[in-house]
Amino acid sequence: MGLMNLISRRDFLRKSAGVGGALMASRSVFAASRYRQIIGANGDVRVGIIGIRSKGAQHIEEFYKIPGVRVVALCDADLDILHRETDKFSSRKESVAAYQDLRRLLDDPQVDAVVIATPNHWHSLAAIWACQAGKDVYVEKPVSHTVWEGRKLVEAARKYNRIVQAGTQNRSDTGFREAIEFIRQGHIGKILYAHGVWYKERTSIGRVTQPQPIPASVDYNLWTGPAKMQPLMRRRLHYDWHWFWEYGDGEMANIGIHQIDDCRFALNLNQYPKRVWSLGGRFVFDDDGETPNTHLTVLDYGDTPVIVQVRNLYRAKGQRAMDHLRGTRDGNVLQCEGGYFVGGRGGGSVYDNNKKRIKQFPGDGGGQHQANFIDAVRSRRVQDLRGEIEQGHITSALCHLANISHRIGRNGDVDEIKAAVKDSGSEAQAAVESVIEHLLRNEVDLKKQPLTLGPWLAWDADKERCVGPFARKANKYLSRKKYRKPFVIPKNV
Repeated sequence: MGLMNLISRRDFLRKSAGVGGALMASRSVFAASRYRQIIGANGDVRVGIIGIRSKGAQHIEEFYKIPGVRVVALCDADLDILHRETDKFSSRKESVAAYQDLRRLLDDPQVDAVVIATPNHWHSLAAIWACQAGKDVYVEKPVSHTVWEGRKLVEAARKYNRIVQAGTQNRSDTGFREAIEFIRQGHIGKILYAHGVWYKERTSIGRVTQPQPIPASVDYNLWTGPAKMQPLMRRRLHYDWHWFWEYGDGEMANIGIHQIDDCRFALNLNQYPKRVWSLGGRFVFDDDGETPNTHLTVLDYGDTPVIVQVRNLYRAKGQRAMDHLRGTRDGNVLQCEGGYFVGGRGGGSVYDNNKKRIKQFPGDGGGQHQANFIDAVRSRRVQDLRGEIEQGHITSALCHLANISHRIGRNGDVDEIKAAVKDSGSEAQAAVESVIEHLLRNEVDLKKQPLTLGPWLAWDADKERCVGPFARKANKYLSRKKYRKPFVIPKNV
């Protein structure tokens, strides 16, 4: 993009925001007393959306459709993306404030609530700042980049009496909710285990040998925020950050998080498990990505284990079909005494143990999750939220623990791997076998490129710390070593 074009867009954004001058340098603590929750004209809830490239752009459309809601402000560190979305408002002859720096949006008294759909490393800090600024918050999953900052977000929500919804929208899917209620009524007996899968094909992100240019439309300082400032060492600035530990949390916290949350919701597990275990690796792709593209975690909830798998490789080398579990590539199997449920987002079906379908539950994909947030903003009742921040934090923390187990793991041979889950039930054992078979079908030589066998991480739920023989190594990953000033999460929110 040419310099004149860039300047003209910046001029446009300054005018649309109604402000001028230099960007605010820092903000460690917002004075919440400066703000009151004032609903806009005619009782409208005025929403600002931060991070609008992909998911955020979807949120614009979803909130725009909710009666009594006005999208009044947009923010993105990339001016091209910001301009793309503000143009849509201009084409409808509607006004919207535009900001490149989220701190300026949070200072806007015309914003009652914010939606955060930035890269993961910004989620907790942006949400905490929003709470301190007197805004209610809808924050995308995972709600945190580390366990510690997720807890800080919960503390901020409580301290400032904010309504904070996690973007785990499956909890609002009508069919899934009806199916869970059907199971809880005892129609097919007690749930014996929950097994979630999300098998999504992806390709290699490639390799680079030198720093890549930052797009001229991007304020890289704002994009980087609390993370370490370093050269761009991937082909694409956007989206591929998911596969780098500095910014993202891998596929487990990107899509596996829905399955973990679904299983917890279905089993009414509002607490942490006793232990978390991981098996995985990055296979076939010859690229710069750091996170696993094949990842299995087992959550030890005692008599009812939870197993979750994510895979990015096709079913076998040379094929373009993905694996499935009882017919689903992106859902859950809830095995009960007298039958089982298959589904999740979009609903699903209940079968007897002879595979005969008993009942179908059509769903809507969780499209009411945003409306549920707005309802709670109006009622001021935290208990009205379907994805309340405490539960969003626990689910996110479980993804982080699965990743931590992987990061401190070691190369394991097949016999060691099988032995690690010998006491975890037949479904966990079958899941391990399926991972091994899947990789063999993709012609992975597990002797030359072995799976990473993570340790079982015992968890102290009260202290939110690992305990036991691997605690020292694991606990180093529970928080970011250093936040880059001024983008620092305060210890006392």
